[in-house]
Amino acid sequence: MLKVDDIEVSVRRGPKIVRGVSFQIAPGEIMALVGESGSGKSMTSLALMGLLPPALELSAGSITLDGADVTQLAPHQRVRRQCGKMAMVFQEPMTSLNPVLRIGEQIEEAVRVHDPEVDPAPRARELLDMVRIPDAAHQLRAYPHELSGGMRQRVMIAIALACRPQFLIADEPTTALDVTVQLQVLGLIRDLCDRLDMGVLFITHDLGVVAQLADRVAVMYAGKLVETAGVLPLFRTPMHPYTRALMDCLPDPESDEPLLATISGSAPRPHAIPPGCPFSPRCERAADTCRSGTVPTARGALGQEAVCHFPLNEKATA
Repeated sequence: MLKVDDIEVSVRRGPKIVRGVSFQIAPGEIMALVGESGSGKSMTSLALMGLLPPALELSAGSITLDGADVTQLAPHQRVRRQCGKMAMVFQEPMTSLNPVLRIGEQIEEAVRVHDPEVDPAPRARELLDMVRIPDAAHQLRAYPHELSGGMRQRVMIAIALACRPQFLIADEPTTALDVTVQLQVLGLIRDLCDRLDMGVLFITHDLGVVAQLADRVAVMYAGKLVETAGVLPLFRTPMHPYTRALMDCLPDPESDEPLLATISGSAPRPHAIPPGCPFSPRCERAADTCRSGTVPTARGALGQEAVCHFPLNEKATA
């Protein structure tokens, strides 16, 4: 079980980028973290892995995996077998893979570091088979530029699995892939999650991907979680106006409207977040009470939670 409790990420001697974020992810569960660009999704993931840039710091809160406080561990310790076993897959594999080393060499290096008691060559072959790369023996001798984008992303997943993680972060791993390959990678992540009983935090801005893959969804805006829900309740009865606005931006194949809907205005920058509800300047339901003070958490009948004075579900309780 991964438990994130009220974490904050701040610019050193500056504003907060992530503000009071809390969630839990159980083994075998996929939680999607969604929101506009700049909402704090990737910074949350980097905080979990201990990979924040030098100018940022985890200034508050705790992160525990199976009861162990990983905030006390250096980044390289978070992937060791005895220290919690976390791993991450980034968006663009060509920025992570070494172009002058063969695929097999790079996977074997990860095996030697994280699983030193295992023979690295057979384990590398096993990992490629696990991520469904055909003709694994041949592909181990290939260089990254010889593989397609989807194959390279599978290699990155294989490298992440080398430490036998209990928890995997996937930061927009399908954004650069075409639709067919995207579906294959999503199916692979779902299958690995089920087979390995591995918790997954899947970061994306694509609600279509969320509907196909996730068990639960957390919606982030201006560094805060504004709604959390199971995937079906979220799509059927979204509670927060921001969640509803994101869904309204999805293309409707049955609509004759030639233009996609948009959300007016833009998300606030970290140094200029308004008081009260940060979404209030863009929200059609906002009233004076939304623009100051603490915003209550409303709870829906299907387990949804939304930080909002006026949730869309009228039966919600504070």
